[in-house]
Amino acid sequence: QILSRVKPAVGGKTPVSISEKKKKNKTRVPRLEEYLQQRDYLGALTLLEFQRSIGEKEEHADLWIGYCAFHLGDYKRAMEEYKSLTMNPDCPAEVWVYLACALFFLGLYKEAEEAASKAPMSPLQNRLLFHLAHKAELKNLIDISSCSFEFAKELIRHNLVVFRGGEGALQVLPPLIDVIPEARLNLVIYYLRQDDVQEAYNLIQDLMPTTPQEYILKGVVNAALGQEIGSRDHLKIAQQFFQLVGGSASECDTIPGRQCMASCFFLLRQFEDVLIYLNSVKGYFYNDDTFNFNYAQAKAALGNYKEAEEVFLLIQSEKIKNDYVYLSWLARCYIMNQKGQLAWELYLKMGTSSDSFSLLQLIANDCYKMGQFYYAAKAFDALEKLDPESNYWEGKRGACVGIFQLILANKESKETLKEVVPLLRNSGNPQVEYIIRALRKWAKDNRVLLS
Repeated sequence: QILSRVKPAVGGKTPVSISEKKKKNKTRVPRLEEYLQQRDYLGALTLLEFQRSIGEKEEHADLWIGYCAFHLGDYKRAMEEYKSLTMNPDCPAEVWVYLACALFFLGLYKEAEEAASKAPMSPLQNRLLFHLAHKAELKNLIDISSCSFEFAKELIRHNLVVFRGGEGALQVLPPLIDVIPEARLNLVIYYLRQDDVQEAYNLIQDLMPTTPQEYILKGVVNAALGQEIGSRDHLKIAQQFFQLVGGSASECDTIPGRQCMASCFFLLRQFEDVLIYLNSVKGYFYNDDTFNFNYAQAKAALGNYKEAEEVFLLIQSEKIKNDYVYLSWLARCYIMNQKGQLAWELYLKMGTSSDSFSLLQLIANDCYKMGQFYYAAKAFDALEKLDPESNYWEGKRGACVGIFQLILANKESKETLKEVVPLLRNSGNPQVEYIIRALRKWAKDNRVLLS
C-alpha cells in the first residue's frame, strides 16, 4: 500500500461517503453467518468474543475465532486458539492443518511441517506441504541444463527473487523485463522499497496499465515521486489512477480498491473521506506501520489529536519514526494534548538539520497557541540563536510574559521565573531590561530568588 505523507496543515474537506455510510442502521444484531458471508471477519470476531464473554458461545466458537483471526492477519492469535483446541483429546483432526497454516505464516516452518503431518490428507494439507518444500526443489530445477527448459528456469529465478523478498533483484530481474511481464512490476516494487523513486518512475512511466495492479503501482510511483519533488502534476496523475481503480465496479468493494480511494482522498486532503475508507479496512492491517502512519495523519489532520497520538506511537518502523512528517505530526499531537515537554524532547533528539529548525518553528508557534508558554519561549530562544537576522523577539517576549501571567494565576511554578530571565537576556532588544526590572520587582516583593 502507498505510504502517504502530508506535513501538519489541515486542508479543505468535501464529504463524500461510500455506500455503506448511507445504509440505515438496523436494530437487529447480525448473525455470525451474515458476517462471514460478507467477509467481515472483524465483525464476526467481535460478535464471537462478546458471546464468549457472556457465556453464550456459538457452536464451534473456538474454531471460528481462530478462522477470523487468521483472515485478519493475526496469525499469533489464530495459532493460540488452534493450539488450545489441539490440547483436547476430542479435537477434530483437521485442526492440525489449520494450526500448521498459522505457524507457516509466522515463519515457524519446522513446527508447521510437524503440525501438518498430524492432519488427515486433504487439498489444504497438500498445498501447505508444497509451500514448505518449494525452496530445495527450486534449486534442483534451476540446475537442469536442458535448452527446452530455459524459459522455466527464468521463471523460477524470477519467483525466487519474489520469495526472498527482493534478494538478487538487480541481478535477476532487469534481463527478464521483456520476457516475464511481472518482472518489470516487481523491479519497480524493489526500487520503491529501496527509496529509489526516480528509478521506479523511469521503469514504469511508459507502461500502459491494463490491470488494477498496474494502475495501482503507477499511482503509487507517481504519488511517491510527486511527494518527493513537490510535483502537483505527478500527484494529480496518482490521484486519477487511484480513483479509477477505487471507483471501478470490480474493485470498489475490495481491500485494494478501498485503499485506492483512501489514497485518492488523501492526496485531495479530504481527510474525513480518508477515514471512511481506512476505517472500513483497518481490521485487515493488524499492527501495519504504513497503514497506521496514514491513519494517524488523517486523524490528526481532522483535529483528533488524542487518538492520532496513540496510533503514531504504535508504529515500530525506525524509517518512519525518523521521517520529519512523522516527527512534526507527533510533536503537534503532543502539544495539542498538553504535553509540550515531549514535543521539546523530540526536538532535542533530532540534532541540527533543516528539519530540526522547522520542528522548532512548529513547537514555538503551536505551544504559544496552546498556552504552553514555557516551551514556546525556549523554542523562540533557540530560533533566535540559530537565525539572529530574523525577528523572533515578539514571539519570545509574548511567551515570557505569558509564563509570568501563568505564575500570577498560580498555574505555573514561581521557580520557572528563574529560567525566564536568562532567556530574555539572550536577546539584544532594548525592551529586555525594562521587562527584567518589572520581573525582579515582583520577585522581590514575593520573596522569589532569581539568582
